[in-house]
Amino acid sequence: MNIISWNCNGAFRKKYKYLMEYNCEIVVIQECEDPNTVNYSEEFKTFMPNFIWVGDNKNRGLAVFSKYTLNDNLWDTGGNKYFISCKVNNEFNLLGVWCHKANSKTFPYIGQMWRYLQINKEKMRDKDILICGDFNSNKIWDRRSRWWNHSDVFNELEELNIKSLYHQYYKDEQGKETIPTLYHTKNIEKPYHVDYILASEKFCDSLLNFKIGDPKKWLEVSDHMPIFVEFKTRDLSKNYK
Repeated sequence: MNIISWNCNGAFRKKYKYLMEYNCEIVVIQECEDPNTVNYSEEFKTFMPNFIWVGDNKNRGLAVFSKYTLNDNLWDTGGNKYFISCKVNNEFNLLGVWCHKANSKTFPYIGQMWRYLQINKEKMRDKDILICGDFNSNKIWDRRSRWWNHSDVFNELEELNIKSLYHQYYKDEQGKETIPTLYHTKNIEKPYHVDYILASEKFCDSLLNFKIGDPKKWLEVSDHMPIFVEFKTRDLSKNYK
């Protein structure tokens, strides 16, 4: 099973073709237009026939697209932005994330994830789950005066046995990542690691491959690089629609 998570930097209707060459079953897209208001091509609708989207602005929200059925878990977001929790083919849970500034002076970006986690972490306990998205966060920005730092969020997830696949695969330490996911303002001299895919134990154990897009290819369309993950085959075909 192959999954892609990508902050497309808007206009996904013009950029989805960049993903068509990859044999993926699920794509989680940040800064994505509302598919209900945009005419995606029949090619893409066939490629990814099922979706869930959330957002306040029809031009930039969060979407999960899939070849498989998606059922919204309807987990309480607490007004935090933006999160999609869904069941994929009644097989496992997927949480799509775009940690937004949300016009919050108190809990912007990773603070949104921290608040969401306080509401929903018991729902994640002992579940097969993937968490994919743009967290807009890294350990390098931790503040001692804050009780909801990047490290606090990732430590709480580790207590649920949900771990970052990048750090599992490459053995880098948090805050010392060697492969960026963001080149701020598309400037190659401003690299950061802010996008993540995390997973529960079964997914960690079945991980085959983890890649981050090459800026030589992707910077022409977004300041964020896509994340590609491949797992050992899960037979979802029986419920395929």
